[in-house]
Amino acid sequence: MIATSTEDFRRAARRRLPRFLFDYIDGGSGDELTLRSNAEDLAGLRLRQRVLKDVSSIDLSTALFGHALGAPIVLGPVGLSGMYARRGETQAARAAAQRGLPFCLSTVSVCALDEVAAASPAPIWFQLYVIRDRGFMRDLLARAKAEGAGALVFTVDMPVPGARRRDAHSGLSGPMAALRRYAQVLGRPDWAWDVGLRGRPHQLGNVAPVLGKTSGLEDFMGWLGANFDPTIQWRDLEWIRDAWEGPLIIKGVLEPDDARDAVRLGADGLVVSNHGGRQLDGALSTARALPSIAEAVGDDLTVLADGGVRSGMDVVRMMALGAQGVLLGRAWVYALAAAGEAGVGRLLDLMISEMRTTLALAGVASAREIDARLLDLR
Repeated sequence: MIATSTEDFRRAARRRLPRFLFDYIDGGSGDELTLRSNAEDLAGLRLRQRVLKDVSSIDLSTALFGHALGAPIVLGPVGLSGMYARRGETQAARAAAQRGLPFCLSTVSVCALDEVAAASPAPIWFQLYVIRDRGFMRDLLARAKAEGAGALVFTVDMPVPGARRRDAHSGLSGPMAALRRYAQVLGRPDWAWDVGLRGRPHQLGNVAPVLGKTSGLEDFMGWLGANFDPTIQWRDLEWIRDAWEGPLIIKGVLEPDDARDAVRLGADGLVVSNHGGRQLDGALSTARALPSIAEAVGDDLTVLADGGVRSGMDVVRMMALGAQGVLLGRAWVYALAAAGEAGVGRLLDLMISEMRTTLALAGVASAREIDARLLDLR
């Protein structure tokens, strides 16, 4: 497979995956307005081209939360990603670690914390949802500590699930969902052999202690829907800050006032994010929300961002808007589905190469020099 862009990986993933899995990662909530605006608003930003600068050596290295990285890129948490390739989270974690980049494991991953931590040459990050079962959350925190997780990413933008219409049409949910999924799997023999059969068990590793080892997608969806906590408030997070000694990152912030609350909580970082357009349809795109949040918090914490990033140039754009690092979501899962660990590695290499080219043509020699002056607002 020749892949020179995220879109190439997306098309390959669509050919290989059963529809319910492709639509789950590809879709958003409602009419998918925010999903589209994430990518369109970011791609619409123009950069200044500068000439006769010494760009013979481009340095993408950076540091996040005291750790040196090869580039300001993180593989963000994506639920069910172990269904996109055989034991998919372990493959993606290895690809990231080999390039000096962090991998963040979702609470609702197929592979459990201990399996992914054992497979990765470097410490992984761990993502945790706000859920009713505080005992379960405390247990996951203890397991993350035991496995040496480098950071905790606490997702706060899901008090209730967004209205994801594609899932009902594709068979992930809705009438006769299991039968529809089975029919789709029969039409994708390569995936069925590599992931469906050889990739077992298909339980959600981190949730299995609650659901049981024989649980399926229906059990997971029911448990998750019943355990989102719409009563949660900022003061309810204080025990998380007290219990977690490492870097604490709040994910799902779109408003400056909420960003200031994250500072008051004592968070080390935040992720400007609308959950990839999968929650409130019509919410601001990340590109529009990011500058005011970066201005509001200043140097009080580390600002990261996700949403609509499809290229190394998009990473540069996000950083020019005020982010100090960027989380990838759909892009790395497309690559994982298309070609496993090698696909994720190829995508990261492409993005790093595109970042180097973009900075060279913008007359900037280091990722640390990226700021709003790179943007052409004429």
